[in-house]
Amino acid sequence: QVQLVESGGGSVQAGDSLSLSCAVSGGRFSSYAMGWFRQAPGKEREFVAAISYSGQSTYYADSVKGRFTISRDNAKNTVFQQMNSLKPEDTAVYYCAAEKFYGVVQNSQSGYDYWGQGTQVPVAS
Repeated sequence: QVQLVESGGGSVQAGDSLSLSCAVSGGRFSSYAMGWFRQAPGKEREFVAAISYSGQSTYYADSVKGRFTISRDNAKNTVFQQMNSLKPEDTAVYYCAAEKFYGVVQNSQSGYDYWGQGTQVPVAS
């Protein structure tokens, strides 16, 4: 059974930085494309960033481009998201997701097979 566990969330001030991690167990992490999504209070879940199984390709939502960086360590079965210059509008529950079978980097939630439980990131103004 594949499990994804996010960590690193917490309350921050606008302008601060935060790093999220997602540890994956029970599957072939090196074959998964990985993504980060978020859900703000009262809103639908949205795409944030994605990375290919090799780490060579990345894809970002326009709202975070230049501020967030997704990366992965296949030796540690972990994907990361470095978030800089955080804004109050970045407040959300952040989820990581895995797309199996060497899938393509994509922003569609339906393309991901496994999901974590989420970690909260409140950003105060």
